[in-house]
Order: sequence, then structure tokens, then C-alpha cells
Amino acid sequence: MSWKPQDQSVGAVDVTDRYTTGEVTVADGRARVRFRVIDAESKDRTSSSIKVFGEDSQLHFEGTSKDERFDGNDHIESQLEIGKPFVVIAERDGGVTASTFVVEKDEQLISIEMAALSSKAASAEAVRSLGEYLSVCRFGDSIQQTPFARTPLTRDDADAAASQIWQAHANEIVKERAEEMEKQVLTIGELEMPFWFEAIGTPAATGRSLWISLHGGGGAPPEVNDQQWENQKRLYRPEEGVYLAPRAPTNTWNLWHQRHIDQFFDRLIENLIVFHQVDPNRIYVMGYSAGGDGVYQIGPRMADRWAAVAMMAGHPNDARPESLRNTPFTLHMGGQDEPYNRNGQAVIWQKKLADLASADPGGYPHWVEIYADKGHWMDREDAAAIPWMAGHTRNLRPKKIVWQQDDVTHDRFYWLQVTEAKPRSRVVVEMNGQKVNILEAEGVTKLTMRFDDSMLNLDESVWIEKDGRPIYECIVERNISTIARTMRERGDPIGMFSAEVSVEFPQKKDSE
Repeated sequence: MSWKPQDQSVGAVDVTDRYTTGEVTVADGRARVRFRVIDAESKDRTSSSIKVFGEDSQLHFEGTSKDERFDGNDHIESQLEIGKPFVVIAERDGGVTASTFVVEKDEQLISIEMAALSSKAASAEAVRSLGEYLSVCRFGDSIQQTPFARTPLTRDDADAAASQIWQAHANEIVKERAEEMEKQVLTIGELEMPFWFEAIGTPAATGRSLWISLHGGGGAPPEVNDQQWENQKRLYRPEEGVYLAPRAPTNTWNLWHQRHIDQFFDRLIENLIVFHQVDPNRIYVMGYSAGGDGVYQIGPRMADRWAAVAMMAGHPNDARPESLRNTPFTLHMGGQDEPYNRNGQAVIWQKKLADLASADPGGYPHWVEIYADKGHWMDREDAAAIPWMAGHTRNLRPKKIVWQQDDVTHDRFYWLQVTEAKPRSRVVVEMNGQKVNILEAEGVTKLTMRFDDSMLNLDESVWIEKDGRPIYECIVERNISTIARTMRERGDPIGMFSAEVSVEFPQKKDSE
């Protein structure tokens, strides 16, 4: 057959240049990998969005596959490293699928078959794609870039996705943090926090409890605080659990309530959950003297971390108890502990807690014990706090939340999240069935509420109210994106939520 350029009696596309152009330069150690997406029913090529991720979790290539309008040998391609595994994710008309491959040779062709799926089948395919992704990639923020992360999930598939994500997270923690756990020193920036711990007794079926015990001292030479740390190691002994005494990163008067303390404790808890099978719902914090100062502060501002809190012989400074609505709090003070008016402040807090509990039935469980004849040292009578604390477990999904921000702020509290955390802002929210009523939102421009199926029925509409007036109604979809993000935020397997909805509040003008 002869080719006649001047003959136009037969329609055709001249693709000669595609095969006669100069050779493409391929970088050393790399190969050209070509991608096509096939419709499962028609077997035709389709135009679909393509994303390729590597084992570093980075996006290595993205583009759009070519359909039957293009020559059969015309495919999108990328140069990828030979011998390395990748996961390719294809998206078309709301459907998503993923598959893994290893680069073996130049001009390797990867075919991805996609079928039209029901919503239930699409949910299952999203979870399968998650497994493909995690078999190659590290668990990290890049999962938010994947199309399957946005696919609506069924309840069962949300549980299956959460299980995969937790295991992937735990594997990463083991890889990244084994050395710091072996050395028993955490490092954040230029600060270090050594810690000592002992595992006591037989763990429950849900895992071990964790008791974080804060030493006294404060603005003193390092050797003084070192000795206080040694004392704290022997001061209390629960019947069961990991008893852990950290050494404060600094030697300042406020050594246990500076901003970095929250970060250290978040990391410490995240590690202990993985390395020592700590039950996230049975984590307790206590402190004596300067350690008690810290407990007054981090007790409320990290209240959603604690199963119960014990303050011994400390001073509250500017701390406030409102955020303790769902966190049992016990306070022990010597009646003769007069320096800095510690005993007087204990009485003030006793009344504050009693008033809060009276005004909010079911909230603010507390026990205050003032030992009339004791000074700063209570002769270990304060150890009575340990069995009282052990009788409580954390509820991370309470029906009502009071969130009073400190000057050290957090962007998440129980099942609430804010984009801009402002000092002294305040949120009060209450859930009743399928309704969430925002009772207060002071200093907050946007509030996100996280849910899962243990809290309400996510297959039915959720109503959001502000001051009793409906402002939003919708079906809140479960998805991998929310599950992964809430896992990354805290490293708490119980702290994963599968759905979320946000509401914004108009800000008053200065003249109003």
C-alpha cells in the first residue's frame, strides 16, 4: 500500500511524526511509564484523571488519560524510577480506583480498568483503593490529595478504613520514634523532655492505663529540679498501668504549663499508645507543688486527653475550670499551706467547681480534700486520689461540651475543631439526637463538628442550631479524608471521626 499525501479520498490522521521524531531522552535509572484507563463494559479507553504516588507519599505525576479520539499507541506517560513501587489512582465521573505497580522497563504500559459503580460498591472500592495506597505509601497528609479520600462511605466501610489508617499510623510511629522511646527523651525544637516510666500490674483487655506524674521545683537550679524528679518517681504507685514521671524541659517557675508542654504531652501520649498499648481512654495526669501548678493549667486546656486529673499542693495562677465539664478533677491541699495563698486558692476552686456542677447537672465531677492540719507536705495522704482517678474513664464523645480557651490555645477539643484558635474564646455545644445546638460561640468565626455512627445516625439528616434556631441541615457524609485527618491530629485511635460539618458565624462590626 502506497501513501499518497495528495489523495484526500480517504479520511485519516497523519501520525507519521509520532513515530519519526527524535528520540526522547530518558534519565538514567528511569523508564517511561504509560497509562491508559479502560471502561470495564465497553473496553474503550476513557479520559480520566490520573495521579501517581510513590513510596515517599509524594505526588510524582498527574495528568489526563487519552480516550479513543487518539491513536491507539498515544498514551500519557511519565518517567519514573526503575525498581520502585508506585500507586496509580484514576478518577472518572465520580468513580475512583487505584492499583499498584513496580517500574520494570522502558515504555511499560499500565492499564487501569474502571466500571460504573453503585454508591455502596464505590464505598467498598474506596476502601480497597486505600489499601492499595497504603501498601506503597507512608501514611501522611498526602492522603488528602487522593480522589478516593472524598468518596462517601458506608458505616461498615468507614470502620474498615479507620482500622487500616490506625495500623498504618502505628507502623509509622514505630519506624520514626523507636529511638526516642529507647533513649526516653523527647525533642521538640531546641527543648528536650526526658522521662522515666514503670509498667505495673496486669493490663486490662483494652490496654494499660497511663499515669503522668509531674514533679515540683520550678525556678531553681537544675539539680534541684532533678532531685524533685527523682522524688516523683517514687511518690505514687497505681495498682495497674504505666506510671511515668517526665523531667520538665526547663527550670522556670512555670515549667509545667508553658506552651511547649502540651506538644510534649501530645507526642508522649501518641508514643505510649503505640509502644506500650496504652488505652487512650485511661490516661491520667497528676502533679505536686509546681507540678500541681501545671495540672491546674493543662488539666482544663487538655481536658479531652484525660480520664481524670489530680492537683496536689499547687497554685492555679490564671487557670479556669470551665473546660473540665467532662473531666473528673480532684484537688488535694494542706490547710496550712499558706505560701502564695495556695490553701486559699484551693478553697476558691472548691467553690468554683461546686457552683459549676450545681448549674450544669451531670457536669464537673470533682472531689476536693483539704487536710486541715497539713502544710505543703501532706504525708502522702493525697495518694487517696489514685484509686478515685482509676474509677473514671474518658468519654471523648460527650453530649455537651464547654470549651474555654486558655492563653495557650488548641484547635481541637473533643469532637469540635476551630480554624483560628483565639485566647479566651468560648464555645458551648450540646447534642440531642440528630440535633446539635451551638449555645455559645464567642471569639469563633468558624466551628467544625466531627461525628461518627456512635454519636448519631449518619444516614439521616443532621440539624445544626444556633441558640435554638436552625441554621443548617444536611446528610453529613463519612469519608476517608476526615478519618485520616482526625487520626493525624492526635494519634488517638478513639479520636478518629468519619464525618464533619462546618458552620461560620458573621462577625459584628465595631460600630454594632
